Amino acid sequence: MIIFPAIDIKEGKVVRLAQGNFDEVKEYSGAPVAAARLWEEKGAQWLHVVDLDGAKAGEMRNMKTILQIAQSVKIPVQTGGGIRKEEDIRMLFKGGIARVILGTKVIEDRAFLKNAIKRWKRKIAVSLDCSNGMVAVRGWASTSNLKAIDLVKKLETLGLSCLIYTDIARDGMLSGPNMQALEELTGATDIPIIASGGISGIDDIKKLLTLEHQGIIGAITGRAIYEGKLDLKEALALCSRKG
Repeated sequence: MIIFPAIDIKEGKVVRLAQGNFDEVKEYSGAPVAAARLWEEKGAQWLHVVDLDGAKAGEMRNMKTILQIAQSVKIPVQTGGGIRKEEDIRMLFKGGIARVILGTKVIEDRAFLKNAIKRWKRKIAVSLDCSNGMVAVRGWASTSNLKAIDLVKKLETLGLSCLIYTDIARDGMLSGPNMQALEELTGATDIPIIASGGISGIDDIKKLLTLEHQGIIGAITGRAIYEGKLDLKEALALCSRKG
């Protein structure tokens, strides 16, 4: 299982939101590139970078910074947030991004996702951000009437090879991952899943590792590593031993 340090960018700064609330912002660094290099130095195998401004606005706002991150580290970077055009996807890949994460655009335009998967295959992921089992859209500002499980089944038919599941209620709250929802999701699909939201310490990593054989291939962590509640090196070592 891969541990993904999260770098959420808002107005050029590394922040974390509480339950996706843009009014509940905590700043951790004014230098996203330096943060990326720090996690690389600590042994991270991947980085998870999100354009929060882009997610809210519906178009990328921090592409320059995100590409600087990708070009400043040697490890692969996945990114999402406001990516709604093929031109943006092309620019991200050209700039060194390893995996592009699509969100709201998938709900509104399924053909867009189908074409993206056909063209870029395993380099495309979908972010499934959920509230009470329903899919949230537009930077978590609203909830759709689409059940997460139903959407996953449709995505599977398109050949999607990576799904990122975030429980909004737990994101940034250090309350532990939603294990029940993750078990239900892994039971409903064969798409590899990266879990996000709620990780508070090493015990949560241990819990997620129990689902590795069911398809949990990674875990995204933000607040826990920034506040020292989860030691990244310890988590990486644990996953390495299990692997």
